[in-house]
Amino acid sequence: MLADSVAQNSSMDPRLYCCESVGEEMTRAHQDPVLMRDRRVVQNLLLTEDKYLPNSGYFKCVQQEIQPCMRKTVAMWMLEICEEMKCEEEVFPLAMNYLDRYLSIVPSRKAHLQLLGAVCMFLASKLKDSNPLTAEKLCYYTENSINCQQLMDWEVYVLSRLKWDLSAVTAHDFLEHLMSRLQLTSDRADMVRRHAQTFIALCATDFSFAMYPPSMICAASIGAAAHGLLTSSSGTSAAEMNALLHRLSKLSNMEVDVLRSCIEQVEETVNTSLSTVDPLEQTPEKTRSPSASQLQPETPTDVREVHF
Repeated sequence: MLADSVAQNSSMDPRLYCCESVGEEMTRAHQDPVLMRDRRVVQNLLLTEDKYLPNSGYFKCVQQEIQPCMRKTVAMWMLEICEEMKCEEEVFPLAMNYLDRYLSIVPSRKAHLQLLGAVCMFLASKLKDSNPLTAEKLCYYTENSINCQQLMDWEVYVLSRLKWDLSAVTAHDFLEHLMSRLQLTSDRADMVRRHAQTFIALCATDFSFAMYPPSMICAASIGAAAHGLLTSSSGTSAAEMNALLHRLSKLSNMEVDVLRSCIEQVEETVNTSLSTVDPLEQTPEKTRSPSASQLQPETPTDVREVHF
């Protein structure tokens, strides 16, 4: 009706027309400076984050077939897909939160682990990505060992087990709030932010970080990025780094010694990942499609048969 009235009235102010164009890259909303400056936002995140922590002992108490090494393999497969498809940074940590929460309460077969990973990416991309992953594309990445109907059936099943509560707090949710309060120059902040995002993703692949609250992982990732980048490239003094760590500990309500310990663990994880093929460090031209045939020798899953 509105379109008809606009067409009939040629004298209408052209500024009232709604013109939309969709390009290859979507334009994201700008950050709200009011929310960035409001301490209550961070406090609410800190109060809520424990609600979405998985049971860190689920491999001993719940799972009989699935082992931490299997989770690691599937997590790296999921990360490679998110990188290949240029998903938003929030998608992968959120998908791993869904996977861990599901495995915390549902005894699962290792034959279903890759399917579960695909479903978690499917859900997280719908919630966080402006151009979400499609069922067809996810099936392709498993070399069609699952079909779209199985994926969508499991989507409903996983949602029911998670009680449809998908708005989990992840380490990425704290990133901009902490970065905006560190008083770094724009060049330094951009450099630290990019590396911290990479460290957050790597922490999500390592089960040893599953027991840590997201605020701790975020603060430690920023601290590790700052320690590695600023001290080597810009001559940041030890006193300045110490002041930065104290600001991070205060913002995240964490003891400085605990933060230092977590930073060391993050750095160890990063160093370990550098000794292997790291999908985050590949250039787009060198990145290969992570098809199931390439992952078959390493992925301890067989998703040809799905049973609830």
